[in-house]
Amino acid sequence: MSLAVIHSRALDGLAAPEVTVEVHLANGLPSFTLVGLADTEVKEARERVRAALQNSGLEFPFNKRITVNLAPADLPKETGRFDLPIALGILAASGQIDTALLDRYEFAGELSLSGELRPVRGALAMGLALKRREGPVPRALVLPQGSAQEAALVEGLPIYGAGHLLEVVQALLPGDATQRGELVRAQARLSTVAETLPDLREVKGQAGAKRALEVAAAGSHSLLMMGPPGTGKSMLAQRFAGLLPPLTQDEALESAAVLSLYHGFSPERWRVRNVRAPHHGASAVALVGGGSPPRPGEISLAHHGVLFLDELPEFPRAALEALREPMETGRVTISRAARQAEYPASFQLIAAMNPCPCGHLGSPLRACRCTPDVVLRYQGRLSGPLLDRIDLQVEVPAVSPDTLASAPDGEPSAQVADRVLAAREAALSRQGCSNARLAGSAIDAHCALGDAETRLLQSASARLGWSARSYHRVLRVARTVADLAASPVIRAPHLAEAIQYRRLLMAPS
Repeated sequence: MSLAVIHSRALDGLAAPEVTVEVHLANGLPSFTLVGLADTEVKEARERVRAALQNSGLEFPFNKRITVNLAPADLPKETGRFDLPIALGILAASGQIDTALLDRYEFAGELSLSGELRPVRGALAMGLALKRREGPVPRALVLPQGSAQEAALVEGLPIYGAGHLLEVVQALLPGDATQRGELVRAQARLSTVAETLPDLREVKGQAGAKRALEVAAAGSHSLLMMGPPGTGKSMLAQRFAGLLPPLTQDEALESAAVLSLYHGFSPERWRVRNVRAPHHGASAVALVGGGSPPRPGEISLAHHGVLFLDELPEFPRAALEALREPMETGRVTISRAARQAEYPASFQLIAAMNPCPCGHLGSPLRACRCTPDVVLRYQGRLSGPLLDRIDLQVEVPAVSPDTLASAPDGEPSAQVADRVLAAREAALSRQGCSNARLAGSAIDAHCALGDAETRLLQSASARLGWSARSYHRVLRVARTVADLAASPVIRAPHLAEAIQYRRLLMAPS
């Protein structure tokens, strides 16, 4: 037949909408036309497909008028993922493969000029979309070998991998099934080697900051550390991931799906929380995502992981302000004139900063040379609404030479991680989410205070001029402190500790 229909998928944010590749061969002036809102990379498929078919010993219909339509026509298509479907469509329309078998599969893959299949990004998103598909005929997914191993993480979905165009063609040959080749079922290859993370015990002194890290890890709270240069802020942040429990199966799948959009997923880091640490010169687009077509930013790549922003006031003001909404909602929506994309962004923010431009304000070791106005302007780079959204704000003071010369005296990360895990499990069994995600009536239900604790919190709130958001964030932190103490209710000491974590920086008016 002169018309063939192949099923594939595009990428639209983290979604992977279905694309129908229609190939028609007709008599007339020889040509190869590709329509359907195709990007430049897709249009270049004409040359790759022609060369791949010839070099694979297959027949290319040079004397035909070839029209390829990528439907729906209003969905933008990009990358070389449609090379394989287009090549198979030409072969099916010219009668070289069995068209009756094509409805069983969806195809995606980039072709080299020799016919080899190259990996495509977003394979895991394609697998998740295919699993959610509702239709009378279940389909399998055929991908290049590397992409197939990634998509095979989706349980219950048949994924086949191929290294060359001919492997796919041999499985679709017309005639007796015994004469056809067989596609190889892909298996997910996951590493079981535990990642060695820096130990919290290596940080000398800083007992208060270590405690704040423990509270932040137990409740999924955001944390800001302020102190002079060289006091261990970066060391503490680098050891934070070692306090967090491994990702659950669903969380790992969500994180890997976002990373696969950037070819950033590694099987060796399965169920390991991703840590992103962009340079302070990063733009708002780099942090939250953007571009055309929209791509995920650092906050989405840190989904279910840690986003470490060192030298926080040095980031562009627009980049920091763009974090405010995702910190509340756990999602980011990137809107452009032609299209809109939504990405998950449930990240845990760990930030560090100096108290002033010279960095030595309040240090007993060196005198600060900054005037009060300079200090206010420097700290004023962090807006009040942004500070309001950071749960814990702690000081990391300068460490004396005597402390540096002594042996490490703190707890190892594994010991702290055990308490963190117990507190997280208590919160999940009680309310089904981390304490940082409590909202609305759930705060009233799970963060109830006694009369004495209520008076303490109201007094602190009035004296420090807290907003309603700050008031509720203190309640969430107090609930976490109580969970670490295995207390079913919030007591005055738990509340007092939570209040201390909101007194480092006052939000500028």
